[in-house]
Amino acid sequence: MASPLLHQLRLALVARPALGTLALIMATGVFWGGNWPAVRFILRDLPPFTLRAIGFTAGALMLLGWARWRGLSLRVAAREWPWLAVTGLFTILGFNLGTAFAQLRMPTSQAAIIAFTMPCWALLLGWGLLGERVRPRQWLGLATGQLGLAVLLGPAALAARSEDLIGPVFVLGAALSWALGTVLIKRRGQWESPTVVITGWQFALCAVPMVVLMLWRESPPSPIAWHGATWLALGYHLVFSICLAQMLWFRNVNRLTLGEATISTLIIPVIGVGSASLLLGEPLTLQVMMSLLLILGAIAIVMLGRRPPP
Repeated sequence: MASPLLHQLRLALVARPALGTLALIMATGVFWGGNWPAVRFILRDLPPFTLRAIGFTAGALMLLGWARWRGLSLRVAAREWPWLAVTGLFTILGFNLGTAFAQLRMPTSQAAIIAFTMPCWALLLGWGLLGERVRPRQWLGLATGQLGLAVLLGPAALAARSEDLIGPVFVLGAALSWALGTVLIKRRGQWESPTVVITGWQFALCAVPMVVLMLWRESPPSPIAWHGATWLALGYHLVFSICLAQMLWFRNVNRLTLGEATISTLIIPVIGVGSASLLLGEPLTLQVMMSLLLILGAIAIVMLGRRPPP
């Protein structure tokens, strides 16, 4: 019964491209939104370099293995390797490492909100690197996003010690890294290799420094000592975030305009904040809710009013 159902669903998505686009956006947002509390559960047992070494290595093996099983060539043209490496370092290594260290130093819900100021930074970088015009409406969106950050961090930042700001700095750097990588993927244009192959090799490249740092700096506990919640969260993280969401994101950026692709990030902080409250017991304070609404409003202003390039 499953096969005819999947076949009918595939036909429906092909017949209605807009429906397929919406499905991709929703899936990416839901998968990454649920990943925020999953990573926080994993970090209770595993240090950051170990988590990323496992995730990136498993992602590379699963994606490249799947590509090989489907009969796809794993060869990447020499002219694509520099773009593959640079975009992978920004969108995968920089973002994932920054958010992992941030979650060790601040609440997951707040980290999720700051991370998804990414579309605002992508807009500014697209202005500089892609020559996209920033309209008055979008400047308003940028200002709204900064106000959201001020509501979330401003009062505490003014009274905080410098070490208390390490978490927000890490996650803000992660957002900037993801934005730059996304803009560079868009600037590269059409890729010759399949998405699954590009993403798999990006994970493989990013896994190398993580394995080295894990062996040098960390002594993770034996898997026997991991909690049951860690195993469940790691399974979700590897399948839905590392493999499916990352591949869908790369596909979205290549198929859609930069604005359309980043609309999927609207869903992520909502699910991230809600699931962090539900699963981690983090309080939904008025300050957090106001900041979330302001940043969601900023992304909506910046992205929903964009005109597609000619």
